[in-house]
Amino acid sequence: MPKPHGGKLINRVLPKQKKARTLETARSLERIDVSPAVASDIENIAKGVFSPLEGFMTRDMLESVLHHQRLPNDLAWTIPILLDTTSNKAEKLSEGDDVALYFNDKLLALTHLDEKYAMNKEELAKGTFETNDLAHPGVAMIRGMGEVFLGGKLDLIEESTSPYDKYKLEPIETRVLFEEKGWKTVVGFQTRNPPHLGHEYVQKTALAFVDGVFINPVIGKKKKGDFQDQVILEAYEALMKNYYLKKSIVMSILPFEMRYAGPREAIFHAICRKNFGCTHFIIGRDHAGVGNYYGPYDAQKIFENFPDLGISPLFFKSFFYCKKCGAATNEKACPHGQDERINFSGTKIRKMLSQGQTPPKELMRPEVAQVIAKYPNPFVD
Repeated sequence: MPKPHGGKLINRVLPKQKKARTLETARSLERIDVSPAVASDIENIAKGVFSPLEGFMTRDMLESVLHHQRLPNDLAWTIPILLDTTSNKAEKLSEGDDVALYFNDKLLALTHLDEKYAMNKEELAKGTFETNDLAHPGVAMIRGMGEVFLGGKLDLIEESTSPYDKYKLEPIETRVLFEEKGWKTVVGFQTRNPPHLGHEYVQKTALAFVDGVFINPVIGKKKKGDFQDQVILEAYEALMKNYYLKKSIVMSILPFEMRYAGPREAIFHAICRKNFGCTHFIIGRDHAGVGNYYGPYDAQKIFENFPDLGISPLFFKSFFYCKKCGAATNEKACPHGQDERINFSGTKIRKMLSQGQTPPKELMRPEVAQVIAKYPNPFVD
């Protein structure tokens, strides 16, 4: 099992014996109410998913990530993790202060303010997403942020709750679980969709080389047209129940708002799965992409720049269902022509489902299709 990124699994969860005193002190502190996305980032920092981060990025960390895709200590890191606020609120804060972070009107965490700073949003968006086009959801997110960023370590006081908590495992828990299962090699699979037959093909192909598969769906705000979280989770439960050995697969959620940063986000996703204890990570076509902002395999090419990442990527390119072979396969193994092939198109499957059609068994397991069909609208509006 690999060591966490940076060598240490970060724990910024406040011990219970300090909680009561901190809650009392927090009442006199300046308050910032955070979004669901920032609340997820706070918990991921505190529980080590984002190791080695111990808080939100300072200016030198952010600039290093934007320009060098590394933290100032030269450790690979590609995505800004930021806490923003308004200029009016920032004027009330001084470096060295503790600031109370609230979510849903409940005290979630304290941040220990090392620095407050401004950053040109066009530079920030261009450095993260390679575009300033407002049609890109990540660019729109940055443009909607406050004018000032707050950097410094944090302490998690109270975890937020969600309907999906039963699916949640922390890195310290997955690492113990993998060891208990005797898994020395684990492949992580990132998803924001219910599984079609192509996903199953990729996972089981990887499983031929490793001890276990870690299905890690992203749960949180997604773009319009993506599948709803509950649909994704129930669909995977159906697949795992009917088509996987229990000893070979584990599923746990990753509460996280997708940035859709393509290649940069692929590296970031790999780092997170390394912290969970994965030795390998699957990177398919257009990983974490949106629209036509990135090339179909840019998220695979970027790994050439990170030989020190500490987790091995598994690349999958073209795969499809061959009617002649009677199975999911790929262009290296299948000798048959295009007329025999059914491509695994997420767009095609979404269109069929939105029209009330059931995807054929060559595209999706019937048990999975049945789960999706029971929802009048399985998509994010």
